[in-house]
Amino acid sequence: MNLRSVLFSIAIAGALPGCTSVSPPAAPGGTAFSLWSPHFADGSTLTPQHAGKMSTNPNCTGDNLAPALAWKNVPPGTRSLAMLVHDQEGRSGLGVVHWVAYGIDPAASGFAANEISQASPQYIGGKSTLGLPSYMGPCPPANSGQHHYVYTLIATDLDRGALRPGLTMQELLLQLEGHAKAASSIVLRYGRL
Repeated sequence: MNLRSVLFSIAIAGALPGCTSVSPPAAPGGTAFSLWSPHFADGSTLTPQHAGKMSTNPNCTGDNLAPALAWKNVPPGTRSLAMLVHDQEGRSGLGVVHWVAYGIDPAASGFAANEISQASPQYIGGKSTLGLPSYMGPCPPANSGQHHYVYTLIATDLDRGALRPGLTMQELLLQLEGHAKAASSIVLRYGRL
C-alpha cells in the first residue's frame, strides 16, 4: 500500500484533521482532464482547520491545512502542470491569490493533504498576494459571507524548469499564453461568521 492509499484510508476513518467519516467524493468519470479533491466535493465547504494561519492577520485563524488534490487524464504532450488558487471575492472584489505553482510533473496524480502548505520539490513556487511561494488557506474577514476558492490546474507544453521561481498569477498567465493545453477547476468555499 503506498502513502497516498494509507492517507486516504486514514481520512476515511476520520483520523485525518479536517476529514469526516462520510464517504469521500469519487473521482470524476470519463476521459476529460479532471481535478478534484478526495476529501471535498466540488462546491463544498472547507473546515476551520483549512483556514490560513498567520499571527499578524486576525482573519487567518486556522491551521493552514491544505486539502488533498488529485487529477487524471492529463492531455497527451503535457510537459508540466501549473496550479492556481484564487479567491475572486477577496479584498472586496479585487481578489486574493492563495497559491501559484508550476513545473509540476505531469506524471504526478495529485498532492496529499497539507503537502502544498510549505515549499516542496514537487513544484516551483510562484508568488501569492501575500508574497508566499507556498499555499495559504482562506482568510476571509468575519461576516463577509462564503468566499469561493477556485483551484485551477493547467496542462502546459512547457518543460518543468522553463519558468523562473516567483511569478505572480498574472505573470504566469502571460508566460502560459500559447502554451496551455487544457485546464480543470474545482471550487471550495469558506467563510466566517
